[in-house]
Amino acid sequence: MSVPDRRQLLHASAGGAAALFLAPSFELLHPTILGAPLAIAVIGVGRQGRAILGELATIPEASVVAVCDSDDSRLQSALRRAQGLRGYASHAELLAKEPSIAAVVIATPTHLHKQIALDCIAAGKHMFCETPLAHTIEDTQAIAAAAKGSSKVFAAGYQARSNPVYSLARSFFKAGTLRQLSHLRAQDHKKTTWRTPGSTPERDRELNWHLDAERSLGLAGEKGSHQLDVFHHFLGRHPVAVRGTGEIRLHKDGRTVADTILLEARFEDGLRASYSATLCNSYEGRYELIGGEMALIKLGWTHGWMFKEADAPTQGWEVYANRQQYHNDSGITLIADATKLAAQGKLTEGVGLPYTSLYYALADFVKSASEGKAPACSASDAARSTVVGILANQAVRSGSEVAIDPALLESL
Repeated sequence: MSVPDRRQLLHASAGGAAALFLAPSFELLHPTILGAPLAIAVIGVGRQGRAILGELATIPEASVVAVCDSDDSRLQSALRRAQGLRGYASHAELLAKEPSIAAVVIATPTHLHKQIALDCIAAGKHMFCETPLAHTIEDTQAIAAAAKGSSKVFAAGYQARSNPVYSLARSFFKAGTLRQLSHLRAQDHKKTTWRTPGSTPERDRELNWHLDAERSLGLAGEKGSHQLDVFHHFLGRHPVAVRGTGEIRLHKDGRTVADTILLEARFEDGLRASYSATLCNSYEGRYELIGGEMALIKLGWTHGWMFKEADAPTQGWEVYANRQQYHNDSGITLIADATKLAAQGKLTEGVGLPYTSLYYALADFVKSASEGKAPACSASDAARSTVVGILANQAVRSGSEVAIDPALLESL
């Protein structure tokens, strides 16, 4: 069955909006990668690095052969995860002693990305770099310029671009299902300290770089840039200005980064995207909304829904559904291969992605590097969203509006 056949929509009832679950094809959910296993090194094996190691272990075409971290306790912990891994205290030592490694994943703190990325590009490695790419515009420009001069694949970690649910939702969006856009909104709410205890003041500072305004892009950059990138990817354009505010509402522990922020990004045509993030409360979690004249798309990383207006035209695709209730609206979950699943009495098993967004981003990278194809998120894509995140953080820190120069983004 082709992808268009799977784009099943629900026409709204006379009573109001209805919700639709967006589920992609089997091929997108379970990507097939051609070629021999790709020899990979992971640089940075803290929390995100460990998550990356876990996901790469589930991709048969990925073979992690070496890990690197300047902290010996983290390095030893990573080496215990699998037999045969080789460990290094610096990326320079790794590159010198492991010339046969084909690809590198960078999962260090954001402010340390630049030199590692430049050295890996110079060494001729395929690369996956976590995002945001860097903590300054100058470092972001340097990484983007080096990636452009490389013949190897440079993929970046704005995961929504590889997420099958988001890809399917984007196909609805590009087909004009929403018609005239009205608003964009996103949030990331999670009650957490964002702090890791350190045994010494020096160790505490190293572990908690997120909380240091001189090294961190705060919630606006480290979190918000990922969700604003969703809007960039769907719209194919970027805002021209962003305003923001932020305060420390709960975690008054010496940090210099706000634990609660509000952003408003303005596009050239007047369309606005609002964004909120907090470490103080978890209500409603993390999602993005794209609202329009005929429907609204809600995306939640493992799930996606479409709420259609009562006057939206009937799509005419076959519907197999579970009914849900979303406050005052009747919700319908629509699932790929629904006919087969319904016949087996397993319809609900098709709801949600079988893997994490991180898995899909890494699988896309392995596939791109193995087959010599462009990645879902290139260095230029990531650099533009990184710059927007950097300027959004500046807006939060200043409490004012910051202009975003289209020429700067175009140059990346």
